[in-house]
Amino acid sequence: MKSQRSLTKYRGLNCLNCKHPLDISDKFCSNCGQLNTTKKLSFNDFFLEFFGGIFSYDSRMNRTLKRLIFHPGKISRDYVNGMRTHYANPFRFFLSIAIIFFIVFSFTNNSMNFQTPDEEAFKKQIDNIPDEAKQEILKDLEKTPFSNKVNFDSILNSTSTPKVKNYKDFYISQKELNSLNFYQSSKKQIELYSEFYEQTTILDPLQALDSLKHKNNFKNKYLYRKVVDVNLINKDPKIFFDYLISKLPFIIFFYLPVFALIIWLFYFYKPFNYMEHLVFTFHVQSTFFVFVLIGELLDQIINTDVFTGIALLIFLFYLYKALRNFYKEGRFTTIVKFMFLNLIFLTLAVIAALISAVTFFAIR
Repeated sequence: MKSQRSLTKYRGLNCLNCKHPLDISDKFCSNCGQLNTTKKLSFNDFFLEFFGGIFSYDSRMNRTLKRLIFHPGKISRDYVNGMRTHYANPFRFFLSIAIIFFIVFSFTNNSMNFQTPDEEAFKKQIDNIPDEAKQEILKDLEKTPFSNKVNFDSILNSTSTPKVKNYKDFYISQKELNSLNFYQSSKKQIELYSEFYEQTTILDPLQALDSLKHKNNFKNKYLYRKVVDVNLINKDPKIFFDYLISKLPFIIFFYLPVFALIIWLFYFYKPFNYMEHLVFTFHVQSTFFVFVLIGELLDQIINTDVFTGIALLIFLFYLYKALRNFYKEGRFTTIVKFMFLNLIFLTLAVIAALISAVTFFAIR
């Protein structure tokens, strides 16, 4: 199916887009690349051009994917050497693969197979608790910072089992807090709030502060929320894991330029600028997503965890081959740099994850 818009009888002597002069034999404008045609746009033309653009990108996507997987490092070298229209843009390709990866990962990797307790089942478990206490528990649950991700069993046990009310041993009044410096008062508050929450399981900071006769100000509410968060995470670590996983796209996105800078420092004597090292980094990270995605899907189909591990091992070998093919260095030199790069990679990944977790947890 070929659009009639490209026929000679519809060609003009000037580009309708940029007014560049054209010959009747020119199918496209040599200045802006637009098709040389004066034919009115029809639905058929629009349909063909729209899907032609999609299939054109898909064909480049397929070529890029095949070359990327089966020829480590070579596609990056081809791209920086000028072969660019043949392949998809590295950044655009990376974003496409990353979006697919995180969508599939969110559906298939349900918090490392942790199960979130069902709220209705929890309500049935507290039928034997007096109505007044039951209503207080359910009311507090609605105000929890992590919504329905609370470990109901832990709350049930802590509520239904009588505990010695010894939080008063840590009690300090608002007047006494005001007489202390910020560090000392915060330390005292954290100790008191932690004991108070453990013994009362009150999730609402307003209710807790009212019970403790502390001021309803930002600092007091913030500290009580953080105490509740820490206790909930301690009882159900899956909450923290879910939270960290949700931030991975941001960590990876901002982390790649840093890793490209490190590679640039390792290969400063090579005839590549920073952007060319970044192209290589985007290609490598895209391949990592593809391998892990394939491994994860196979694990879900066969109900095992083996293939994801195999995919990671294959990627390590792939990274070694990509470094060797792109930078054209010997085996020993490449292996040494490969080991150091992986060490730096893991160190930076841990630091980035910790910073992200602390930052987002602190402002939650």
